[in-house]
Amino acid sequence: MLGRRGLVAGFGAAALAGAARAQGQEQAPAAPWPDRPLRWVVGYPPGGASDVFARLIGHHLGTSLGQTVVVENRPGGGAVLASEVVARSAPDGTTLLHVDNGILVFNPVLYARLPYDPDRDFRGVGFIGRFPLFIVVRPDDPARDFADFVARSKVKAPNYGSPAVASPHHLAMEMVKRRTGLEANHVPYRGGPAAMQDLLAGNVDCVVIDCASGIPFISSGKVKTLCAFSEARSPRAPEVPTLRELGFDRAVAYGWQGMSVPAAVPAPVVARLSTALKAAVAAEDVRDRFKNLGIESAPLSPAEFQDFVARENAEWRPLIRELGIRLDG
Repeated sequence: MLGRRGLVAGFGAAALAGAARAQGQEQAPAAPWPDRPLRWVVGYPPGGASDVFARLIGHHLGTSLGQTVVVENRPGGGAVLASEVVARSAPDGTTLLHVDNGILVFNPVLYARLPYDPDRDFRGVGFIGRFPLFIVVRPDDPARDFADFVARSKVKAPNYGSPAVASPHHLAMEMVKRRTGLEANHVPYRGGPAAMQDLLAGNVDCVVIDCASGIPFISSGKVKTLCAFSEARSPRAPEVPTLRELGFDRAVAYGWQGMSVPAAVPAPVVARLSTALKAAVAAEDVRDRFKNLGIESAPLSPAEFQDFVARENAEWRPLIRELGIRLDG
């Protein structure tokens, strides 16, 4: 897992590890590219965080590359459908995949069989951002703090909402339950906003929410925030303690997003995509959006992004196997 220090130390270590490989990718393509519009495939419905940021960043990406970037939503099966579409596309760099924890890290252990292998069939382009996670309850919830919430859960386990089964939110909460002693029952929703609406309506006891969906509720006081799963407090919620602060050193998790392409896309094309992605994420309106929502980012090279995913795999795949969570029975 990657904490705030990862933006300096962790990402820096990845940079050293991947420097030689990245250097080899910083060459201009031999032929003009791209010569036609690009499509950025998103495995989730319109309106969610992945879709919103793909469209925001895709606008700048297209400007940088001199071609239109069309966001194509292919929801279904934990983004398996979208991933298969990209894995089987022509490796010419015109078909991109919006990736996250689920696509690259979780799915190989959540499904017995996939129509593609994310470790073999995709090549990382770069990092978009990581999204701190929070546990929130209604303002009138009797729990004074996270410790009190855990104690009360031993008497009556609360129901907790998440955006989906096997989402980063769901798996992070199951990890937190194992490492803190919290008792809670999962209620999956179709997206974070739906879970938050049910929380405020009194239909679920608490929600694990990411900063993109949760900060407007947290900063306005519409919810009581018990803890953050990040390594350091969020600048957008500085009063909320982290689980690490509360004595649970290994209870750290984030949602995150990035970009990948089919593995056979030539290195010079990947390098140009990487440069354009870094510029797009650094655009003023994107930076402002990230800052307002508490999203953290770093300009990882393709090699550094691959190293980051490998570390995530080493952390999360064994844990998911231990938890026994599967999506195919």
